[in-house]
Amino acid sequence: MIRIDRQLIKNFDWVMLMAVLLIAVMALVNLYSATYASSATGASVFLRQLFFFLAGLSFIVIIHLFDYRLLLKWNYPLYGIIVCLLIAALLLGSHIAGTQRWINLGFFRLQPSEPAKLMLVISLASYYYRKDTGRGFTIRELLVPIMLTGVFFVLVLQQPDLGTALMFAGIFISMTLFVKLKWSSIAIVCGGCGTAIPIGWKFFLKPYQRQRILTFLNPEADPANSGYHITQSKIAVGSGLKFGKGYLKGTQGHLHFLPERHTDFAFSVWAEEWGFAGSLFFLAVYFFMILWGLNVCLVSRDKFGVLLAFGIVSLIFWQAIINLLMVMGFLPVVGIPLPLFSYGGSSLMTTLIGIGLLMNIRMRRNQVRKD
Repeated sequence: MIRIDRQLIKNFDWVMLMAVLLIAVMALVNLYSATYASSATGASVFLRQLFFFLAGLSFIVIIHLFDYRLLLKWNYPLYGIIVCLLIAALLLGSHIAGTQRWINLGFFRLQPSEPAKLMLVISLASYYYRKDTGRGFTIRELLVPIMLTGVFFVLVLQQPDLGTALMFAGIFISMTLFVKLKWSSIAIVCGGCGTAIPIGWKFFLKPYQRQRILTFLNPEADPANSGYHITQSKIAVGSGLKFGKGYLKGTQGHLHFLPERHTDFAFSVWAEEWGFAGSLFFLAVYFFMILWGLNVCLVSRDKFGVLLAFGIVSLIFWQAIINLLMVMGFLPVVGIPLPLFSYGGSSLMTTLIGIGLLMNIRMRRNQVRKD
């Protein structure tokens, strides 16, 4: 089970670790700025996030002790555990701002929908690895992946959390298009998605969710209410200009104009204080990390490793793109955090575990699987 030798240690992914640590430093610096004005809670929020970073780094070390291919054996039992946690959140979870997404563990509030994202990646990678014959998946063979995705989608939608629910759909589409499909399957999946959009708008979206989309299309129509978040975020990002207002000097965040400045709109705080130059540096490091993760797909000689790496990178990429476009006003506000950067223990730990798996795949890339 535990297979660490000198050759594996030599292949340890120091580049990925350095990129993650650099992003972690920027995230903690930004979090301190976003919360320091709130003397009652700012210090505790900063210290909790620091603890989660350290705990996540320890998980990365632990993950390296095990061969990632053990997930082929344990993925369905782990999937069942996540389903139970999602049901527990609906039945016993804490009510916050009209939602029921968290399980209070005393020392930590777990949001099961975050590890569910990674669990879906693992489950889809396992299924596609086992069932791939090279001839292309038929629509009948896609029923199991659709069911695996649909269970998570429905449970999270009931919380309600439309943004995370749509992330499950994004993971499914990305990983399904990555494997070989028959053209008939592609046509049916695309047609099904096209049909689901108007049906979802009419029968499944709640009024406030429809309003978010309408606000995105015209935020100036109600800038003091439904358009407030987007408007203040755009002001914060734009006011940073070339080099920003300076650390701890951002007015939108420190004067409390910018809502959710340590979670969904963390990047807005960074852009205001560090400007275009600082934002460009952050994005360069961040997307270098993503491209380096995508490179794992190219160097891995194990098909399960390729699928798993692609799924993890897709998960981080889509969350990052959606959050960045959201804070700049190019997408509706859907509550998707910026991985590694936004405050949140469940999201941070899930992302670091995923990165640990990427590093594990790269470290074992030269091992030949014995089936």
